[in-house]
Amino acid sequence: MISSAIFLAIGPWQIAVVVVLVLLLFGGKKIPELMRGLGSGIKEFKDASKDDEKLEEKKEE
Repeated sequence: MISSAIFLAIGPWQIAVVVVLVLLLFGGKKIPELMRGLGSGIKEFKDASKDDEKLEEKKEE
């Protein structure tokens, strides 16, 4: 419930400022590397959460 309130407080101007800051800090060449790393991290997190769910289901049986 709290997280939805935070997302409502973030507008398009704030997102634009964050994007510009990221571009200035890391440059255009580093952005794809950062996004690949973020994507692989998210994938690992999803895989781990699925594994946890499977373990919990086995424990319940």
